Amino acid sequence: MKMMMLRKYAMRAGVVALCSAALCATPMLAQAGGGAPGGGGGSRGMMTPDAQLAQLTTALTLSADQQSKIKPILEADAAKITALRTAQDPDMRTKMTTIRTEQHAAIKAILTADQATKYDAMPQGGRGGGGAPPAAPPAQ
Repeated sequence: MKMMMLRKYAMRAGVVALCSAALCATPMLAQAGGGAPGGGGGSRGMMTPDAQLAQLTTALTLSADQQSKIKPILEADAAKITALRTAQDPDMRTKMTTIRTEQHAAIKAILTADQATKYDAMPQGGRGGGGAPPAAPPAQ
């Protein structure tokens, strides 16, 4: 009888240990990129300049001339962001916000009025390749 109870407790302890290991591994998979949709390749889900340009071309119907002007902007900013991440700059978030704001203004200057309106309506941030610049951080 005691052997039967011991096996039952050992089985329960094993199940608890397995579940605990699975719960601990889940956040690590999420941080590693885990194939999340919309990532587009690159580190931490960042879209490549080519993928950003393709998305902008589709969304805004960019001309070949506009594409040739926007691609160097996207490539230069991607290089700046990669350098910030590599250097692990403590002020990285603020600098990335500045880069994205400047990128937004530079790209918007190339667009027609209709395209600029659509571009402003696009989601902002590193995954979308465009959109409105992020809001200023709240005053403390």
